[in-house]
Amino acid sequence: MRAVWLEEFGGPEMLKLGAAPEPEPRPGEVLVEVAFVNVVFVETQFRSGRFPNPALRDVALPVVPGNGVGGVVSGLGPGVDPGLLGATVVTSTGGSGAYAERVAVPADGLIEVPQGVGLDTAVALLADGRTAFGLLWAAGIETGDRVLVEAAGGGVGSLLVQLAKSAGAHVVAAAGSAAKLAQARELGADETVDYREPGWAAAVGAVDVVFDGVGGRIGAEAFEVVSRGGRFLVHGAASGEMSSPDPEVAARRGIAVVPLGSVLGGPGEVRKAAEAALAEAAAGRLRPVIGQRFPLAKASDAHAAIEARTALGKTLLVP
Repeated sequence: MRAVWLEEFGGPEMLKLGAAPEPEPRPGEVLVEVAFVNVVFVETQFRSGRFPNPALRDVALPVVPGNGVGGVVSGLGPGVDPGLLGATVVTSTGGSGAYAERVAVPADGLIEVPQGVGLDTAVALLADGRTAFGLLWAAGIETGDRVLVEAAGGGVGSLLVQLAKSAGAHVVAAAGSAAKLAQARELGADETVDYREPGWAAAVGAVDVVFDGVGGRIGAEAFEVVSRGGRFLVHGAASGEMSSPDPEVAARRGIAVVPLGSVLGGPGEVRKAAEAALAEAAAGRLRPVIGQRFPLAKASDAHAAIEARTALGKTLLVP
């Protein structure tokens, strides 16, 4: 079997295609023939040796990266429902192993792809969709709220633009290129702003909710325009640094600061959010933007595009 290996931390060139043992499903597991692999920004940070998610510090090298795939169930371990054979599914892989042609995963973690939803769409929604729904539920958006979505051209941001608009918000989309801002307008943003421009946050004006997917200076500037009683939801660190507003300042201004770790609880709620995203896609109300696809052998190019900020929406690998 072919898989992409990371043997030492470094640049995208550290991702190398090679041979890997054929996975054998154990009791309670299934074998999935992978058609699409989800690629997320945090995987580029892990590959470079940065660990915004503390759990990643425990991953030993060499490793096959990746945590989300979609494909067809081609084998069953002992004790698995025979009816799953041939099912089209999406699933997480437990933190690693996804950049491969086949994976063995627990059967109880499978989510069957709804009728009418393409497998590529389902994979694009697996991680970003559940994150976006968790943030949406936590934000408690009301009709007429002004909502600022940072990194609006990315996988999560492009979904948040659509979900916030559907919830009745006035959506301000912030991104760092003309193409990403044009995409946000197409998805329903009422206003767009380039956060590379000086004074961009002041130009936005007061907002009720910020979805902060950038952190660093951009996140700090966005926090300054949150109205009294507003919500500031932290879900990403595209700048390399998570936002951490001063708790005393937030309390004085009555702003609820919501970190991503508190958005979704246990596995049940994570699954509920993923299924909600797939249901919205099946109903035609949510569309992930799949901006680029790379063959498995070009995983390094996928990482390079994400890090260069040239990627639009979701990036997928195709074994």
